Amino acid sequence: MRIELEKRPDRSAVFALASPVIAFVLTVIAGAIMFALIGKDPVEALYGFFIQPLTDIWSLNELMIKAAPLIMIAVGLTVCYRSNIWNIGAEGQFTVGAIIGSIVPVYFYQWESPLLLPIMLVMGAIGGALYAGIPALLKNYFNTNEILTSLMLVYAAQLFLDWLVRGPWRNPEGFNFPQTREFVDSAVLPAMLSSGRAHYGFLLAMLAALAVWFMMRFTLKGFEVNVIGQSQRAGRFAGFSSRRMVWFCFLLSGGLAGLAGISEVSGAIGYLQPSISPGYGFTAIIVAFLGRLNPLGVIVSGLVLALTYIGGENVQFVLGVSDKVTRVFQGMLLFFVLSCDTLILYKVRLIFSGRHAEEKAS
Repeated sequence: MRIELEKRPDRSAVFALASPVIAFVLTVIAGAIMFALIGKDPVEALYGFFIQPLTDIWSLNELMIKAAPLIMIAVGLTVCYRSNIWNIGAEGQFTVGAIIGSIVPVYFYQWESPLLLPIMLVMGAIGGALYAGIPALLKNYFNTNEILTSLMLVYAAQLFLDWLVRGPWRNPEGFNFPQTREFVDSAVLPAMLSSGRAHYGFLLAMLAALAVWFMMRFTLKGFEVNVIGQSQRAGRFAGFSSRRMVWFCFLLSGGLAGLAGISEVSGAIGYLQPSISPGYGFTAIIVAFLGRLNPLGVIVSGLVLALTYIGGENVQFVLGVSDKVTRVFQGMLLFFVLSCDTLILYKVRLIFSGRHAEEKAS
């Protein structure tokens, strides 16, 4: 006996829309079981994970800070994945964007100008796009697997950042701590609200989501993305180039990831240090799929995944659980999202071999 997946002739529109909600409910149930197994009260743990962070202003500001890079990166990834191009290296593009965008405030650390912040943001986006261009070039001209190349480049970027802040970019007045000089006021994204630290990076993420949604919904380029994603052969008949699409998707997603990187450093941290991300580039993959590869859906899913970061820190402090709980929740959420989507598109069949198959056929 073996198990096979048979493609359904028609996909249920109701279940397609409800899939993220079902996946979230299953994640909560699995999370309750997990907390019970480690000896914690499931109700108290889930309240601390999903509800308590929404009850005070400070946590809401932190929610926006963490949601901003998730949304901005995931918006770019939705374009990649809808065109069937697999950029898994957004974490590296995020890091390189932060590095390139920080060149001016690091080397010209006394320069104060209204032009400084726009220059940093543009340089960050360009840095992320150029770094994403490496796997695009390798795929187009050497037919390499973009999943492997983009993923391996993540670790190269992280090690380069670590070397910079411990070496040539280390603050000479920083008591030997591995970080750069603090950015001047002109190099810092201002706060959106007087009640907390939430900065304009969140607004940039919203604008990016709206712009990409408009592109996908109303422009020829969005139509091209969908056609090539569904069938490269149909795309060729329509006159669309798969190679140009690879360049477009990688440069767009890398540029948004780089913009997210410099926004995070400028708005939430204020200087470069060895670790600038808790894994935003990887978590954004979950955000993209939970949002149904729709830029507007990504806004909601980005806030949900940002909540897992805030809630994970809360239960870690209140209940004394491991900091890995957040990753477990995120992993379960991705598993259930993909499982629900698979069952919407396919039905499970049991195939009996030999005599059992003949008896079943008769």
